[in-house]
Amino acid sequence: MAIYLVQHGRNLPKDQDPEQGLSPRGIDDVKRIAGLARGYEVPVASIVHSGKKRALQTAEIFCEALNPPQGIKQMDGLKPLDDVAAVAGGLKPESGLMIVGHLPFMERLASFLINGDTNRPVFKFQNGGIVCLDQAPGGNGWVIKWTLTPEIN
Repeated sequence: MAIYLVQHGRNLPKDQDPEQGLSPRGIDDVKRIAGLARGYEVPVASIVHSGKKRALQTAEIFCEALNPPQGIKQMDGLKPLDDVAAVAGGLKPESGLMIVGHLPFMERLASFLINGDTNRPVFKFQNGGIVCLDQAPGGNGWVIKWTLTPEIN
């Protein structure tokens, strides 16, 4: 197994939805990526999200598509500016955990896990995309195993 990092889908602006839920395009993108993940039989065991509306909606779409045995729940420490080290220390590749959150947190978490430096980006996240991380060969650190993104440019 591995861990799966997901930036929430595209959201509505605050003037249209004060809670900034997913936009119609965001819903479509997340459903498409979730369907691809289902087709690839991605083994997600559980999904956690930040609690913000757009992250919850994204998590619910992935949950419906992937049916993780442990379901979805809100998790503290996943807000945009939270400390990634607090989350990183508890991550295990065998967990099959999907984390649905926000920028800059998701990019900083991936960077911290791969190179130990939150300020050296390793991947440019896209709304609704998945970045799969697994243990590096020899079990020393993390690597990007694969990604599914709504756009290729």
